[in-house]
Amino acid sequence: MSTPDPYLEVPPDQLILRDHLAADRTVLANERTLLAYIRTALALTVGGITLVRFFGTEITAVLGWMLIPVGVATMVLGIRSYRHTKRRMALLDQAPPKE
Repeated sequence: MSTPDPYLEVPPDQLILRDHLAADRTVLANERTLLAYIRTALALTVGGITLVRFFGTEITAVLGWMLIPVGVATMVLGIRSYRHTKRRMALLDQAPPKE
């Protein structure tokens, strides 16, 4: 089930320069969000590996093995979100800005 895309309601030839600048800011925010997802995923994965490798108790090993797939899932979720937003923003790049 997909939600309706609000960008499809506005014809690209009706977008003004301000709209294109807002789209550029959105692209940059999307990239920063992807980097935050990557940073979080790496922290979770490395934390899990550290718990498994360097602490000898069973509870830390179990917690470590749980953190590793959570880190991988976070990375997949971040990439999916980035691609989805990038596809939606590509709709705005179809027309040159009006002044």
